[in-house]
Amino acid sequence: MRLTMALAAFAGLGLMASLSATAAEPTMMRVIVVQTADAPAYLHELAALKTIYNKLGGTYTLRVWRATYAGTDTGAVVVTIEYANIQAFAKLQGILHTNQEVAAEMKKLSGLRTVLSDSLYDELTEP
Repeated sequence: MRLTMALAAFAGLGLMASLSATAAEPTMMRVIVVQTADAPAYLHELAALKTIYNKLGGTYTLRVWRATYAGTDTGAVVVTIEYANIQAFAKLQGILHTNQEVAAEMKKLSGLRTVLSDSLYDELTEP
C-alpha cells in the first residue's frame, strides 16, 4: 500500500515537472490574414501543404478561420499556425526555404491568395 502511494506521488511529481518544463517555453503563433476569391481551392492547397510538412516531421497546429464580425475585414481568411516553441517555428521555416516540394506547393498557394498581414505572436498566458 505504501509502495503504491509512493509510486503515485512520484508519478505526480514527474507529471508536474514535465508540465512546468513545457510551460517554461511559450507557445508561438503565426497569424496570416489573406484575401482569396476561391476559399475551397485555397483550403485544398493548404491541406496538401500540411501533408507535406507532416511527412517531413513538422510539429504545429494549423487552423483556418473566416472573419465574421470584423467590419471592413469581414470575409477575410485568417490562417493560424501554432508552434510549441521558437525552435519548431524555425524548423518549419527551414523546410519552407529548402524543400522543393514545399516551394512548389507555396507557389500554388500564392496564386490563390493575397497576404494582407503576417505576424508572429508569443503566448503570455500563464498555466
